[in-house]
Amino acid sequence: MNTTPNANRKHIAIFGNTNSGKSSLLNAIIGQEVSIVSAVKGTTTDPVTKAMELIPFGPVVFIDTAGLCDDSELGEVRMKQTKKVLQRTDFAVYVMDAENADEEAFNLAKEDFKKYSIPYVLVISKTDIVSDAVLKNLKDKYPEAVFLSVFDSESILKFKDILIEKLSTGEADETILGDLLPSGSKVILVVPVDSEAPKGRIILPQVQLIRDCLDHGIKSYVVRDLELESALVDLKDISLVVTDSQAFKYVSSVVPKNIKLTGFSVLFARYKGDIKAFVKGVKQIERLKNGSRVLISESCTHNHSHEDIGRVKIPRLLRAHTGKELDFDFRMGLDFPENLSDYDLIIHCGSCMLGKKLMQTRIDICEEAGVPITNYGVILAYLNGILDRSLEIFGL
Repeated sequence: MNTTPNANRKHIAIFGNTNSGKSSLLNAIIGQEVSIVSAVKGTTTDPVTKAMELIPFGPVVFIDTAGLCDDSELGEVRMKQTKKVLQRTDFAVYVMDAENADEEAFNLAKEDFKKYSIPYVLVISKTDIVSDAVLKNLKDKYPEAVFLSVFDSESILKFKDILIEKLSTGEADETILGDLLPSGSKVILVVPVDSEAPKGRIILPQVQLIRDCLDHGIKSYVVRDLELESALVDLKDISLVVTDSQAFKYVSSVVPKNIKLTGFSVLFARYKGDIKAFVKGVKQIERLKNGSRVLISESCTHNHSHEDIGRVKIPRLLRAHTGKELDFDFRMGLDFPENLSDYDLIIHCGSCMLGKKLMQTRIDICEEAGVPITNYGVILAYLNGILDRSLEIFGL
């Protein structure tokens, strides 16, 4: 659990007005000082994240946000950062100060939670410093709330139990491949080794797919593209070949038509996003013109080389396919433009470093802006003329 990537953890964000007790609550939950606590407004500036195992639920990430309704000098910037956290929040904890209950701020937050389809729980903190009469009024007004004091360990433990219960409600096991193939199936994973592959390791999507196969009793065989032909001779009854999308063209020419073929990024298009939206978006390629602007968005940061898929290979392939002079912009990590109206197409990576919630939010933002979005795997399959084949495993 301790090595679970943050992208695969539930993201629990703590919201509320400045000095409502958000940071104190996070510290009490974690059992250590991860957020600075101060009586000075605006102490929390950038969101503070802490990964942990919330037993018995599993691995999660807590995010302590800057306070809402911040009228300090940097308040507008801080609140803007807090609003961006909503895009990657799976579950929200709204903290209200019992001494200064701000119903209007809470109602505004609920509108944001609704907009981003975020389930939430209301926590009324600092119950140790208000009178019984005030507490009773608050309980009558907010019967669904959890009342606690960070100095009362029993109330913190009770809150953890409630949080776990709410997180577990309707929680379905997510799988990359386990719902597509029966237990006992055989899968060949083609992993080319080039300058982009970390020395001594294989990249995260490949690791995650191997684990998913193990979890569902699917037999996986990992080979380089150089050994694929001999592997197909050695192994019988192969159900699926999954390849790095950069080797699509070669692998498709080697794998017999009776064996299904797809790519790691295509699988992640469904696992982390909306594959139908990506397939729809890729058709925009044929409508690109000279001067069309294309945004390429990567979820991880890394140094670039002459083989870089996002900054070199995809732009080169797109220019060759369209015969057009296209303008490319590049963004990395959590840096995603607020204004998408200037773009004709968004091409996103496989998002192995992003949570499903954030990826889906980005898809929704693109849809609202009327800007098509696709991903690396889908566009490479399309440009290599094998998109239909790569979608067979999904029944599309």
